[in-house]
Amino acid sequence: MAQQPETPRDVFNLGVKAFMDAKIADSVAAFDKVIKLEPSIKPQLWQRGLALYYADRFADGRDQFETHQTVNTADVENAAWHFLCVARLEGVEGARKHFIPIEGDSRVPMKEVHQLFAGTGSAEAVLKAADSGDDEGRRNQLCYAHLYLGLYFEALKDTAKAREHMLKAAHEYSMDHYMGAVARVHLKVRGWDGDGKSEKPKTE
Repeated sequence: MAQQPETPRDVFNLGVKAFMDAKIADSVAAFDKVIKLEPSIKPQLWQRGLALYYADRFADGRDQFETHQTVNTADVENAAWHFLCVARLEGVEGARKHFIPIEGDSRVPMKEVHQLFAGTGSAEAVLKAADSGDDEGRRNQLCYAHLYLGLYFEALKDTAKAREHMLKAAHEYSMDHYMGAVARVHLKVRGWDGDGKSEKPKTE
């Protein structure tokens, strides 16, 4: 039987699986192939942006998140990942000059996360906002809070704090969704599952 041609959805799923397995180079290759197969889908591929960040393709990641902003204008997470890519290229102050303003993201604690990245908020405010609500809601909020605090402190090159928060997002407040998985992938890519001494990203 002849092999069926790969559809963009098939290749997208391969990209997601590779990312979840912390096979970053394979994930990026799959997402890039999706765009070759169906160029019009690029603005939707925020998942590609995450993979590009971990592949150290920061200029391409910046472009992906700027493109995604055109179809998703009220997502603090997109602004945060754009910030993370720009910070690697131009430093934190440079990233703040290009920081994407966001209105309408009502998820807790996204307002406080946005303020933190903008330089007008604090880690304490993010955690205070997240530490509220019922048990399941609180756990999810704290997963997001610690994920973005970990990413923020990585941008500030404070590895100790970055690892501390990422471990909490990945374990103590782990969630079974895409961004919960990102925290676990982050630990694998950075080599923080063990003693936390390895800082060099593994992209294979």
